[in-house]
Amino acid sequence: MKANIKTLLTVCAAGLITGCTDLDVKVESQYTEYPIDNQIAVEGKLADVYFQLRGTYGRRFMEAMSLSSDEYTAVSYGGGWYDSGAYAHPSLHDFTAEDATIDWMGNLTAGCTKANTVIRDLGGDEANPVSIAPARAMRALFHFYMMDCWGDAPILDHLPADGELIDRSPRADVAKFIESELKEIIPLLTEEVNDNTYGKPTKWMAEALLVKLYINWPVYTAASVDQYDANAYSNEKLNDCIALCDDIIKNGNKFNLGSMSYQMKFGPDNGSHVEDFIYAMPYDTYTEKGLQYGRARTWKQAGDVELSYYGMKLSSSAGGYITMTPEFASLFDDPGKAGDRAKSILRGPVFVYNPKTYEPTSEPALNIKGEQIVLTKNITLDTPNDPQLGVGDDLEGYNQGYRSVKFFVIDDDYKNGRDQSNDLPIFRYADILLTKAEALLRGGISTERPQDTPVSLFNEIRRYVHANEVTSVDLKELYDERGREFFDENWRRNDMIRFGHFEDEYFPHYKTFPTANFDKTRRIFPLHRDMLNTNPNWEQNPGYPKYQN
Repeated sequence: MKANIKTLLTVCAAGLITGCTDLDVKVESQYTEYPIDNQIAVEGKLADVYFQLRGTYGRRFMEAMSLSSDEYTAVSYGGGWYDSGAYAHPSLHDFTAEDATIDWMGNLTAGCTKANTVIRDLGGDEANPVSIAPARAMRALFHFYMMDCWGDAPILDHLPADGELIDRSPRADVAKFIESELKEIIPLLTEEVNDNTYGKPTKWMAEALLVKLYINWPVYTAASVDQYDANAYSNEKLNDCIALCDDIIKNGNKFNLGSMSYQMKFGPDNGSHVEDFIYAMPYDTYTEKGLQYGRARTWKQAGDVELSYYGMKLSSSAGGYITMTPEFASLFDDPGKAGDRAKSILRGPVFVYNPKTYEPTSEPALNIKGEQIVLTKNITLDTPNDPQLGVGDDLEGYNQGYRSVKFFVIDDDYKNGRDQSNDLPIFRYADILLTKAEALLRGGISTERPQDTPVSLFNEIRRYVHANEVTSVDLKELYDERGREFFDENWRRNDMIRFGHFEDEYFPHYKTFPTANFDKTRRIFPLHRDMLNTNPNWEQNPGYPKYQN
């Protein structure tokens, strides 16, 4: 088990025990004043905020982000894994208010409520600003996801009074609220980077979040979601974005690309020792929730053979409904560009991986007939234009589409054939390097580190993955490199919108496909029915049918 998770859970449990022993009594009545001098109680209360998105990140967040991008599509097998279109709809940008893949906005609003409760209990307006800064940082992150995914969002900066209805604010106003919050709390957050701060908001986490906000500033402040034009990208925050990148880069003793292999940093034994991770969500199968990436991307019947390509026998729960699109798979065709990252992509003849190094061996991975698994890049539907994206419930269907083993599965931590112990990076040092390169290419200026150029920053990434270095780089190549470096990390949709590629064609999001949608309003999701039922004063996002409950 990962020690840092066990420690955090112990602290959280202690805090909860301290806070309430009588389940029939409201928590608020246990103390007239929260014991702010009790560090265990405070940490326990904050841990509930820190881990608010653990379950969401583990599956639904990933599905919404990756399936709506060009990284992945979701196929079905004889109707299996269609699930009322929950996975096919994002792949076609044909979202509905019923889709389970976008039902997690309530987790974000609940996270804001938890953060606001902590702030109140620690003194509210009279609280020590340092003590409530971590809760405010998490609240800013929750607002960022709401605004990024749903556009207009409620600004939940306080606990609502009885009967108070909070309307959604314009997306630009939410962006400005997040900016104001982050600028105010960054000096108050810890600069420490160690086991104790891992998975918690630090100064560097808040700066990385502000970097994301600033590089996307024209997207978030456009007059409407469909008015953003990547070809006319103009960003007043570019230099501010670069300054934040510089502050993280110049503190080189805090973060670096690391000495471990690309495969190892995403393995099930990753954690606070990964120097590239600025902020990550920790997972351990000791806990209730884990990542479910492996079961989603696994070859359909990998659980029915004695030795899967993970070097172990998998549970039959492996669904294998998420496959890589041919267009995205092409990013890894050139070994000189992909480098070590290509080892995380299953393609063509598949081989068993070493469960210690997460690298392929020379042993063929066999299917249920005893034949080597051979994956095809192209995906062919059993019935043309099938809205269920069915490929057939047979070996031919299972072999379609490349797969990812980036978040590797090992036996000891694969709880019930579903949950994995791989920690999920949210912000990485590698992202800071490539974001600075992008900001420079877009016309920004670095005053702190003028020695950094788009080429030098780009080549830092290429060197550590043993790919070919370049002598020049443009936005297209940088966009492609972001795809290679950050696949499976839930930023591709965000990148595609900023670079103007969200309305591109990629399987099955083709203009010839009857239910594929290319309207620019699809850059944000529809409000799920649960949110509309809970907030009857809210209206559905533009471009989507009005929801009737």
